[in-house]
Amino acid sequence: MMTIQVQCYAGHRGEQEPRAFVLGEQHLDVVEIADRWLAPDYRYFKVAASDGDTYVLRHDEHSGVWTLGAYRKG
Repeated sequence: MMTIQVQCYAGHRGEQEPRAFVLGEQHLDVVEIADRWLAPDYRYFKVAASDGDTYVLRHDEHSGVWTLGAYRKG
């Protein structure tokens, strides 16, 4: 998995949601969070990005590290 930088917003419960992320040299805004789910140690977000593509971002709850879990063009 590829480690990425994610800019987040912490809601009223303090849970982080991705608002933008950097992939290589490209800064992408999160246009929509299409889905989200929990695993024992991770939170996953399926997001539509400003480039028109769909990404699955994975957040490690313990280390705070974000990784790119999946990608789909268009």
